[in-house]
Amino acid sequence: MFITESLCNDLIGISIAILAALVAYYKWTYQYWRRRNFPYLEPRIPFGNIISPFGQKESNGIDLKRQYDTMKSKGWKHGGLYNMLKPTYLVLDLDYIKNIMIKDFQYFTDRGLYYNEKDDPLSAHLFAIGGQKWRNLRTKLTPTFTSGKMKMMFQTLVDCEPNLLQKIENDRVAKVPTDIKEALGCFTTDIIGSCAFGLDCNTFAEENSPFREYGRKVFTFNTSRLLKLFLASTFPKTADALGIALTQKDISKFFSKVVKDTVSYREKNNYTRKDFLQLLIDLKNNKLAEDEGYKHDGNTLSIDEIAAQCFVFFIAGFETSSTTMTFALYELSKHQELQDKVREEVNAVLAKHGGKISYEAIQDMKYMDQVINEALRKYPPLPLLTRQCVLDYKIPGEDLIIEKGTSIIISILGIHYDKEYYPDPEKFDPERFTEENKKSRHHFAHIPFGEGPRVCIGMRFGLMQSKVGIASLLKQYKFTVSKKTMEPLKFKPRSLTPAAEGEIWLDAEKI
Repeated sequence: MFITESLCNDLIGISIAILAALVAYYKWTYQYWRRRNFPYLEPRIPFGNIISPFGQKESNGIDLKRQYDTMKSKGWKHGGLYNMLKPTYLVLDLDYIKNIMIKDFQYFTDRGLYYNEKDDPLSAHLFAIGGQKWRNLRTKLTPTFTSGKMKMMFQTLVDCEPNLLQKIENDRVAKVPTDIKEALGCFTTDIIGSCAFGLDCNTFAEENSPFREYGRKVFTFNTSRLLKLFLASTFPKTADALGIALTQKDISKFFSKVVKDTVSYREKNNYTRKDFLQLLIDLKNNKLAEDEGYKHDGNTLSIDEIAAQCFVFFIAGFETSSTTMTFALYELSKHQELQDKVREEVNAVLAKHGGKISYEAIQDMKYMDQVINEALRKYPPLPLLTRQCVLDYKIPGEDLIIEKGTSIIISILGIHYDKEYYPDPEKFDPERFTEENKKSRHHFAHIPFGEGPRVCIGMRFGLMQSKVGIASLLKQYKFTVSKKTMEPLKFKPRSLTPAAEGEIWLDAEKI
C-alpha cells in the first residue's frame, strides 16, 4: 500500500513538474514577438492565436480574417501571431505584401508547406515544393500555360460542355433544383481529367466515377486527417521523421496508377494527344523546342514528378474553378439584372464569332471578366496564402528583422473585404472591376491567384474554363435561387475552399 501511494504521489509530482515546465516554455515562446519589438495579438495556451482544430466551428480563412480586422482596427501594418508554438507573421500593408511577393521575393521563395517526397510522392508538386527544386520545375512548366497552349487545349475543354447542359436540362424537365456545385464539379472534373490525363472521366454518366469520388475525397477531412495536417503544419520536422503522408493511400495509389498506365501506353504505342500530360511526357523525353521557352538542363522529369504535377493540376483545377462558377452563378441568380447583362454580352459576342464558343470569343467577354473577378474577390478559392522567410529580412523603412525560417501569412479574405479598398464589401458589384476602377486601386488589393513568381501557374486555364462554363449555361438558361438553398449562406468549417452548408441549389428556366 505504501509503495502504491508513494508511486502515485511520485507520478503526480512528475506530471505537475512536466506541466509547469511546458507552461513556462509556452510563456517564454509567447514573448518572441515582444522580444523582436513587433506588434502582436495576445496568444492563448495551447493553440496560440489559431482556433482549436477539434470541434472547429468556422474555417481557418474566416478566423484569420478576424485577426486581420483586429490588427487593421489598431492601425497596424503587420503583426505577430502564434500557430501553437510557431511564431507567424501576418502582413496587412499592401506595399509590404508587394515586397514579399515580388520586389524582395528572393527572401520569400518558399511557401513553407509540408511535403514528403519519399513517403508521399504526390505531395511534392509545384505548389508545395521550394528552393532550387521549385525554380527548376517552375521554369520547365511555365511555357506549358501560355496562351498558345491554352488555345491548343480549348477544344478538349469545349467538348465537355454538352454533358453539363444535359444535366441542367434533365433537372429542369424533372422540375427539381440543381446542386450547382456538384454539376460544375463534374464539368471541371471531366475537363481536367481530359486535359491532364487524356481520359474520359464520365462523371455525369457514372454517379460514382472514380475521378469524382477521389476528387471529393481530397477535400474531405476526418479527425485522423486533420490531426496529420495539424502535426505537419505545426511540427513539420517531426511529421517528416514519422513519415507522415497527407495524401491518403488509396488516393495516391489511384492517381499514380492512372498516370503511370497512361504514360506507358502512350510511349509504347507512340500515341500523342494535345493535353497537359503530353507536354509533361515531352518534357520527360526532352522533346519540347527551346524556342518555345522550354529549358533543357539535363534534368528530365521522373514519372513520380509527372504524377505529382498532374495531381495538383487536377485537384486545383477542378475545385477552384467549380467554386468560382458556383458563387458567380449564385450571385447572378440573386441579381437578375446582372445576369441579364452577362447574357446579353455572351449573345452579342457569340454572334460576332459565328455563334460558337471559341478561345477568341471568350477573350472578348469583358463584363464576364468583371463578374468572375468580383466572385473571386467575395469568395476567394484560397482564403489565405503562406510564405516562408528563407533569409533574415530587414523590413524597409523599419528597424525590424524577420528571422530566417519565420512563417508568413497573408489573409486574402481580409484584404478582399477591407473597406479601405472595397466600400460595402458584402455587396456583389462587378463595377469594382472596370478598367478605371482597377487602375484607381492598389494592384495587390485583389490577389485571388497570388502574385509574383509564385502566382498560380494555371490561372489562365482556370479563368478560361470558368468563362466557358458560365457562357454555356447563360446562353440557354435563366437561373434563380431555389428555396432548397439555406440562406443566408453559412460556410463549412472544415473545407479548404469556400463551400456552403447544405449546398447551393439553383432552378433553371429554358430561354
